[in-house]
Amino acid sequence: MTTLNFLDANVWLALVWGRHSHFERARHWFESVPDDQFLYCRFTQLAVLRLLTTEKLMAHDTQSMVGAWEVWDRLASDPRIDFLVEPDGLDGEFRSHSRLGTPSPKVWADAYLLAFSSLAGTRLVSFDRALSGRSVDVLVL
Repeated sequence: MTTLNFLDANVWLALVWGRHSHFERARHWFESVPDDQFLYCRFTQLAVLRLLTTEKLMAHDTQSMVGAWEVWDRLASDPRIDFLVEPDGLDGEFRSHSRLGTPSPKVWADAYLLAFSSLAGTRLVSFDRALSGRSVDVLVL
């Protein structure tokens, strides 16, 4: 059975960068589910492109913008990888996942991904343990 996997940017980055601390774990999982589909949205794609060009993170592996696109294009050439447009009703679902009474700048992206995945009917895949235990199907690698 094909599973629709909506990957967090941290998983995409680990899949394309061999020096990432979770590269082996991500690659093993990715290769162990050959019939699954792997989905990204503009938000996760942009995050990966930004991270690939961030010298503080990537050090001597830092890519130019052209280089980052080349890395992304190699990844996206896999026929199991596809772009997913924002589902209808995302704004309301996003708001429901981001109703905290405290300042929480790190929760915004999580709330967006949880809302997106929930409405799109996908499994959210991440290394972020904070995403587990939510009302959304989440796989923490």
